[in-house]
Amino acid sequence: MSKTVLVLTGSAREGGNSDLLAEAFIRGALDSGKQILRFDAGRKNIGGCQGCGGCFSAGTPCVSPDDFTELGNYLQQADAIAIFTPLYWFSYPSKLKAATDKMYSFCVAGKPIGVKESIFVVCGEDTDQATFEPVVAAYEKMTEYLKWENKGHIVVPGVNDPGEVNTKHPEAIEGMKKIGTYY
Repeated sequence: MSKTVLVLTGSAREGGNSDLLAEAFIRGALDSGKQILRFDAGRKNIGGCQGCGGCFSAGTPCVSPDDFTELGNYLQQADAIAIFTPLYWFSYPSKLKAATDKMYSFCVAGKPIGVKESIFVVCGEDTDQATFEPVVAAYEKMTEYLKWENKGHIVVPGVNDPGEVNTKHPEAIEGMKKIGTYY
C-alpha cells in the first residue's frame, strides 16, 4: 500500500512561492507512487478555535461548521503531512494558524490522527534566518505535542513576488521534487 501524504498549504495567494514549492513536492511524490491529499488552508473558510470543548460532539472535529471538517478527514487518512507556508509577521498566515489550532480537537476528543511524520517548508521575503525562527519553533513544538516524527524543516529566504522562487532559488524547486520522491 502506498503512503498517503497530506500537503497542507497556508498561502492565500494561489501560485505564490510556497504553492510552487508544494507543487514541486507533489510532483515528486506522485512520481514515486504516493497518494496526495491537498488542503489549501489560506483559500478555505476556516474560523479560529472558540475553546468551547465541543470537539467531535456533533460528529465532526469542530462544532463550528467550516472547511476544517475536510482537513479533519484528511488528517485521519494521511500517513504523513507536508506543510508549506509563507512567513507572515514571524508566524503562519491566519487561516493556517486557525487550521493548526483546530487540530487540537483530536486531542480534546481522544481521536487518533493518522499522520505519523511531518516536514515543514517556509518561505518569505526576509533573508535573515533568525526571522524564521519563531515559526519553525511553533512547528517543532506542534510535532512534539502531536508525537509526529519531525523529518525536518526547510527555509527558503529572499522571495516575495509570485514566482521569485523559480528565479532566485531554482534549486529549492528541484529539491522539493526530490524530497517528495523520498519522503
